Amino acid sequence: MFAAYDTVVVRTIAKILVPMIQVFGLYVVFHGAKSPGGGFQGGAILAASIILSRITTGPGISLLNLPGLSGLRFGAVGVLIYAGVGLLPLLWGGQFLDYGAVPLPGIDTAEVRALGIEAVEVGVALAVTAIMVSIFDDLAPTTRPFRSARGADR
Repeated sequence: MFAAYDTVVVRTIAKILVPMIQVFGLYVVFHGAKSPGGGFQGGAILAASIILSRITTGPGISLLNLPGLSGLRFGAVGVLIYAGVGLLPLLWGGQFLDYGAVPLPGIDTAEVRALGIEAVEVGVALAVTAIMVSIFDDLAPTTRPFRSARGADR
């Protein structure tokens, strides 16, 4: 796909930043119903962390590698989660995305709505992350004109 950026400083900083970016992305996803953020914003942050990892380590070494059509498959799973959670209330006479219509024993309506919103946020985040990484994979050139630490082109 492309060559890794060949400096110790960049690789070290990326190894430190990628996990922190991912934790922040998960925070944005799961607090999207209560604060600014949500599935799209959190998914974009998670995708940025994966892309940073790929740029700094190269495609073969990256632990966050989605080979081939896997990214599109994960994106489809995210859309199916969203659609499934949205269609589930229709079975109990509710409207699309009306989570309160789903009778879960022992859980009141407000908690059912909160669970439904979180499930939708996770589905959207999964779809956005996978599709953004797939777009990066499709647009990334086979070789990158990065400079090494010595300044020579690779």
